[in-house]
Amino acid sequence: MSASLPLSRYHPDSLARWSIRAATETCACCKCNTGWIYTATFYTAYEVNGRFCPWCIADGSAAERFAGEFTDSYGLDGVSEDVLHEVTRCTLGFDAWQDPHWFVHCKDAAAFIGEVGSTELAAHAEALDQLRTDMRLDGWHHGSQLEHFLTHLGGGATAMLFRCTVCGAHLAYADAS
Repeated sequence: MSASLPLSRYHPDSLARWSIRAATETCACCKCNTGWIYTATFYTAYEVNGRFCPWCIADGSAAERFAGEFTDSYGLDGVSEDVLHEVTRCTLGFDAWQDPHWFVHCKDAAAFIGEVGSTELAAHAEALDQLRTDMRLDGWHHGSQLEHFLTHLGGGATAMLFRCTVCGAHLAYADAS
């Protein structure tokens, strides 16, 4: 396999610190040792003995062979079937304390940037404002408690940061243990 990891429009960090690691493990799909192995979610009714290399995820062969998905379709309302297929079956997923979900913006799936704390989130004011609004809608009515939570992200609670593939806007949701 090539030393270059496959690129993904919806998970652009090809090193995907969030879901792959260097390994000597053999891929459960292609049976090759590529030097990299996927460590995050895979949803299937089948028993899979082992993990997958990033190439078998990117080309869709792992999802097809084991009739599974790397990401739940929750949150992917309004995207085309092709985009839905690419995100759920050909894009690296990520681990989260709560059920991970994907954002849609400008009628396309957003790109997963990563798990961030308060300092990284503060660099993306539109994502912080959107998260603050969403949390108020979810019942965080005490402003000081909300702000304390947001300024202390990074330990038992983080934010999952996304970027719109069309307009570049950043979006985030909170994830806590």
